[in-house]
Amino acid sequence: MRPPDASPRGPLGDFLSARRSLITAADVGLPETGYPRRVPGLRREEVAQLAGISIDYYTRLEQGRVRTASRPVLHAIGRALLLNDDQQRHLIQLAHPDEAERRGGSAPRVSPQVERLLANLTDTAALVLSRYFDVLAWNRLAVALLGDLAAMEPRHRNYVWMTFLDPHVRSMLVDWRERAQEAVSALRLAAGVACDAPRLRELVGELSARDPDFRTWWVQHLVTMRTSGSSRLDHPVAGRFSVDWQVLTCADDGEQAIVLMSAPAGGPDHAAIRGLDAWAEAHGLTHGTAAPAAPLVTTPHAGASGTPS
Repeated sequence: MRPPDASPRGPLGDFLSARRSLITAADVGLPETGYPRRVPGLRREEVAQLAGISIDYYTRLEQGRVRTASRPVLHAIGRALLLNDDQQRHLIQLAHPDEAERRGGSAPRVSPQVERLLANLTDTAALVLSRYFDVLAWNRLAVALLGDLAAMEPRHRNYVWMTFLDPHVRSMLVDWRERAQEAVSALRLAAGVACDAPRLRELVGELSARDPDFRTWWVQHLVTMRTSGSSRLDHPVAGRFSVDWQVLTCADDGEQAIVLMSAPAGGPDHAAIRGLDAWAEAHGLTHGTAAPAAPLVTTPHAGASGTPS
């Protein structure tokens, strides 16, 4: 399936266009004109004026006729578009794809040390996620929270997919809208310039076709990455409780992340987690690993254009 935002402008032009449409003249201190705007957001000439560059250059950059720009120009455009730090880094990555870290096409493998770490955690749910949030490994408590990961179809064993399309995970997230937008933003940030990767095309294509919220948020080019936070859950066994989550990068593979979900000891949230782990043990749930999802889409086409609970 092809993502809905593919265009000849390329990822850089798509991102600039999407961000420009979200900024009003009032946001950047410009006077409103006396006639209605044909499209929402700033005009290209206004972005160029704010960034101190020529209108022609900015127009060619956004239309995909210029594929890169100097860092000072990119920072000036970022200030004009009110980009935050994550969005600014994303802009530079899109404009300088050769400088972005790229790894080979070999399938990611979870190290035995990380597998052992997950298995030994008893009051912390833990997952290992790939670059595009495929679940590569999990412990017993993660299964108790998210469901039988081993039994899932491999291409659906993905945190973003489960957030939108798995009924159990979606209903469990009390603050679903916030968590779902964070997941889309993190996926967009992880995609970077590799938006033509088969696994990403498959994942984004299916989610866009099946969920209107994902489709809307994806084409808005939301970009952010949170590495810690708190979420409220409503679990059919443990009831309502909250977890704190943290994302750690694997030292031996920078494209893998360990996600830990826990609660402070001594409180009701921790008691709910301990009770859920005891239930998981009694029902024979266990830790596991899986090969990454194999993409269904293997034929190339024109390229398109990110957090846990």
